[in-house]
Amino acid sequence: MRINRRHFTVGLGAASLGVGTQVSWAQSFPAKPLKIIVPFPAGGTTDVVARLIAQRMSENMGQPVLVENRGGAGGAIGADAVAKSAPDGYTLLMHNLTFPMTSVAQTLAGRSPFNVDTDFAGVSISVYVPFMWTAHPGVPAKDLRELGQLLRSQKLPYNYGSTGPGSAMHVQGEAFKKAAGVDMQHVPFKGAAPLKQELLAGRLQIGGDQLSTSLAEIKAGTLKALATTASKRVAGLPDIPTVRELGFPSLELEGWNGLFVPAKPLARLWTACKGKRPLRCGTRRSRVGWSSWAPSRWARARRLKMRFSSDKWTSSGPSSER
Repeated sequence: MRINRRHFTVGLGAASLGVGTQVSWAQSFPAKPLKIIVPFPAGGTTDVVARLIAQRMSENMGQPVLVENRGGAGGAIGADAVAKSAPDGYTLLMHNLTFPMTSVAQTLAGRSPFNVDTDFAGVSISVYVPFMWTAHPGVPAKDLRELGQLLRSQKLPYNYGSTGPGSAMHVQGEAFKKAAGVDMQHVPFKGAAPLKQELLAGRLQIGGDQLSTSLAEIKAGTLKALATTASKRVAGLPDIPTVRELGFPSLELEGWNGLFVPAKPLARLWTACKGKRPLRCGTRRSRVGWSSWAPSRWARARRLKMRFSSDKWTSSGPSSER
């Protein structure tokens, strides 16, 4: 099934709680602890970013901010919990570039428990973290182009892992198979941490996720970086080419993490912020590392839109769980 000329749009607001942004609150809000739901297991990039944000929010707002991990179904389980939470502004979702992708896949499969367009409102992009294709060091290919050549010439029974059906790596993997004319078997996991463990153990040949998940292992040589999907090379890994440089421009994709709330509470957040002196809710870059950076102009975040064109991916990517 193909969706023609369809775009999923996630609005990202000026009253951001994220890294490098500013926010102000009315004295009556918050009056109790808040909760950020992470739809992946602990240890991945989204989890790390959520805990950094929660700490700074708690310091600035005078209330505890709890982080709860609800992994599974490519992030859909946790997202659904937020969509069905009380519309009071006390439950937030920390998600990533996978969010609109899993929504596309589940909608096409006829089993989406929520509508990403109407059930959620974007609060802010918290950080941008490049997405990286990785491999076990035993894979005899130095980059993504050589991987394609290897699979075409030897017909190896390679598997690639993702953080779930319809996730960024699932979409990337299927698009790469079509572009390179190769075959690999998809193996879904509940999050980046278990995916990385299988890669390190050599039970999985290929994987991919945001760079901060695998940065230490790439530096140590226990994982191999094949390509970044970013539009330019990552400063800290200048020898790793982009997918465009390797002949796969259709795989270009920017990685991000952002905060969302159920659609209704957003107006309350705007009211709480209006006319008040803003508080810094940003965090320093050092914890997440040079592989991430915060949006530089928070005042423009109110007008910022993150658009995901399903036309680009549904023509070559997964339309349901495989």
